[in-house]
Amino acid sequence: MTSHIMPTYSRLPVTFVRGEGAWLWDENNNRYLDALSGIAVCSLGHAHPAIHRAICQQSEKLLHTSNLYGVAVQEQLADKLIEKSGMDNVFFCNSGAEANEAAIKLARKFGHSLGIENPAIVVMEKSFHGRTLATLSATGNTKIQQGFAPLVEGFIRVPYNNIDSIITAIQQHPNIVAILVEPIQGEGGVNIPATDYLNRIRTLCDEHSLLMMLDEIQTGIGRTGQLFAFQHNGIRPDVLTLAKALGNGVPIGACLAQGKAATLLTAGAHGSTFGGNPLACSAALAVLETLELENLIATAEQKGSAITNGLKSHLHNNPHVAEIRNKGLMIGIELDRPCAELVKLALQERLLINVTNENTIRLLPPLIINNQQIKQLVETLSSLVNQFTAVVVPIANISPA
Repeated sequence: MTSHIMPTYSRLPVTFVRGEGAWLWDENNNRYLDALSGIAVCSLGHAHPAIHRAICQQSEKLLHTSNLYGVAVQEQLADKLIEKSGMDNVFFCNSGAEANEAAIKLARKFGHSLGIENPAIVVMEKSFHGRTLATLSATGNTKIQQGFAPLVEGFIRVPYNNIDSIITAIQQHPNIVAILVEPIQGEGGVNIPATDYLNRIRTLCDEHSLLMMLDEIQTGIGRTGQLFAFQHNGIRPDVLTLAKALGNGVPIGACLAQGKAATLLTAGAHGSTFGGNPLACSAALAVLETLELENLIATAEQKGSAITNGLKSHLHNNPHVAEIRNKGLMIGIELDRPCAELVKLALQERLLINVTNENTIRLLPPLIINNQQIKQLVETLSSLVNQFTAVVVPIANISPA
């Protein structure tokens, strides 16, 4: 059958028709354990009653009026996010890429307010910030940038988790106005930095009057065991971007600002037709309320540890497992070889996983995952990894061509 959809995705051979909690069912009524959550989006699982109610109730009243007028539920969501984050204000949009676009525009605006003609932003190797031209340019992945030159200028790239490289960049480039960084790199391979990495970036930004901009598209909304990952460090950024789990599947993004960053964008400087519409904001409010009511953020750390410790127990004798790391329910299993094939092998076992950075299995299970599902995830994935590494010729034994 001919598809009229642009071939921008290498889709797996399955189509899901319904879901409940951590489960998804395909067209043939086969059940799958979802350990990916739509790439960290459905943290409350599928068809959560509170999200269903919020969407239904709002759709009966009003879907969209535009930002030419007041939007009451948008104000409520803004109040809740500011209360929880300690930031000053928020701009709503529709995706993580749009939230990061807003952050980049804030940095440019900040630089020009200081009289800097060509403001630059420090970004990281192996980072991922989106696929619009500006966010693609900020992203540290040359593979996905291919074919889209000329890229947007104004980004200075340094190694992740390396403070000295940031200091050197600041010394060499007096036009730097901001540092954009993920608290944990997701697409880059679930890379978890030193515990004081964000604190030291905060100090550098304070010392040099730079904006500290955190991309929490993937780490935010409870995944790491705090509502926002920066809260593990006892700091606060100048700019914070959110999306993914904020709407549990309903598209919404947010760019939060505080202090000197909060007054940069004024009427006409930025906008979004759909951003912060009543439907999306109602879903996001329901997400935040449900996280509190069901105490899910507090248990994310425990569940993440249970999965990680279980995997370590099952895989500790496998020399091809380089490292198993996690922060809450953001988990990476790094192998000593490319392992994209494991995604299809797992699909055959009715388990949904992901491989990123070529050699790292990424798990982003929903926060509502239960003990029995954790056991199934650990046992199924461990078996697959052991089988996969057993049949692949060890790298050390491959003769040079």
